[in-house]
Amino acid sequence: MAPLSSLHCPQLSHFFTALSSQKGLKKYKKLQLICCGNNEVDQNLCFVIRDQFRIKRREALIQTAFTGLSFPAIVSVALADEDDFRVYLDDVNKFKIIIPRDWQVGAGESNGIKSVTAFFPGESSSSNVSIVITGLGADFTRLESFGKVDAFADTLVSGLDRSWQRPPGVAAKLIDCKAANGLYYIEYTLQKPGESRRHLFSVLGMANNGWYNRLYTVTGQFVEEDLEKYSSQIEKAVASFRLI
Repeated sequence: MAPLSSLHCPQLSHFFTALSSQKGLKKYKKLQLICCGNNEVDQNLCFVIRDQFRIKRREALIQTAFTGLSFPAIVSVALADEDDFRVYLDDVNKFKIIIPRDWQVGAGESNGIKSVTAFFPGESSSSNVSIVITGLGADFTRLESFGKVDAFADTLVSGLDRSWQRPPGVAAKLIDCKAANGLYYIEYTLQKPGESRRHLFSVLGMANNGWYNRLYTVTGQFVEEDLEKYSSQIEKAVASFRLI
């Protein structure tokens, strides 16, 4: 994704492959960031943002109501070292998150307005947590500029759903969404015909780096068969994300 004048979302796997040859890469291991095969999630997020950009200004700036209703663990995770977790602090991009202590980290920056950080287990797995930071246009002053969280989540997930096609395509289902801590939280699933269901937890936030606003998109994912192995770790990591 680039500034709004030329909004575009690259596929994350391709982005990391390109980063692997850059001097600034902190971890050389190739990352397997898989979003239902062709990263429909990342692409559809662009469509949602473009669509929201076209809505009336007064609708985009309506204040999203804070709610303390269910979204387990999302608003209550403490950022502190634990036996199985450690704090990852990025002083440059101004965020922190707790990650499993034995997970690896890959990070890189393609230019001054786009950066990606990913956390993943040492063993081969499609389970991971990624943080993509992109620059925004001047009209985007807060998350509500994209619309309320429920409308944003519905548009994102419905745009991914292709289960109505014949033959059926990807089935997408929204599980929950909330606005809290100045962030948007979205939980949903994706499943291609004949493949395992993929669970995704996303958090969106916005902050200014002194020059322009930036969108933070945190996404944790695991497949159904890895639910017992990675679900609690990924949920906890995503829920712990904070802007500093």
